[in-house]
Amino acid sequence: MSAARSAAAAPDEAGGQAGRELDAELRRYLAHLEVERRLAPRTLANYTEALQRLQASARAAGVDLPQALPHQIRGFVVQLRARGLAPRSIALALAAWRGLYRWWARQGRLKVNPVEGLRPPKAGKPLPKALSVEQAVALAAHEGADGDPVLTARDHAIAELLYGCGLRIGELTGLDLRASAEARGWIDRDDATAHVLGKGSKRRSVPVGGPALAALDAWLALRPTLADAAEAALFVSRRGTRLSPNQLRLRLRSQAAQAGLPTRVHPHMLRHSYASHLLQSSGDLRAVQELLGHASISTTQVYTQLDFQHLAKAYDAAHPRAKRKS
Repeated sequence: MSAARSAAAAPDEAGGQAGRELDAELRRYLAHLEVERRLAPRTLANYTEALQRLQASARAAGVDLPQALPHQIRGFVVQLRARGLAPRSIALALAAWRGLYRWWARQGRLKVNPVEGLRPPKAGKPLPKALSVEQAVALAAHEGADGDPVLTARDHAIAELLYGCGLRIGELTGLDLRASAEARGWIDRDDATAHVLGKGSKRRSVPVGGPALAALDAWLALRPTLADAAEAALFVSRRGTRLSPNQLRLRLRSQAAQAGLPTRVHPHMLRHSYASHLLQSSGDLRAVQELLGHASISTTQVYTQLDFQHLAKAYDAAHPRAKRKS
């Protein structure tokens, strides 16, 4: 059974069969997405669920979908909001519906796409999650407990660089052992500077602190036990090849658990922590923007909200008049 057919037979919200089963016309559209557009299985499943909702709403309202009018589609969106769907889920549903009507329009079945022009409700932008200073330092300083001194040294250097330099995961895994014309990034040990290739193929340089340099030296002393002389990557796996982002994520998660952190840590969380803690200490938003490699200051400004949260928590914990609500 194809992914489109199996997804079309998935249970709907009420626990029945796809409203009960998607109409043949909608199944043909899903097959088109699967075969011709080559949508990923997860995306196809999301589109199937969105079409199930559309079909259920149309049937309940007695609306023939190809003849639906814009005000009727707007009513279906209102129903989604009333059911408590998040703005992102509604946006995905509208994308699926819009694609269906565009497909019908190309076939000459309708003159007006009733979904065109409809916009989902605005989603509040979630604040990035950051560790406290104490948590971040504990993780960066943690030297592991899995019994393998080589991997322990490598993971320690990685955590120090992620938190100490605010690198993205791709920037860190892209680091080479030394500078070259082909290198995406490298660390100048003498200059205590990391040179990386960031988003948009933009290069930037960031300072590397003493603890990170010391951890890096410890790793470089043991690296030859895993990698041969021809391997360019700074950080390698057990097999001696460049460490992949997914391998790094798994190791960092394990390292955070060993360090006793109460939260699930991912590499970008250390980048958020780096930015937030820098801003708390310096208050220099422009400098943080440069260090992170953000093209726009508005991207960096989210960390001012994190900084305010930190101040608010300190106020609530310490000020005698902080308990403003009973």
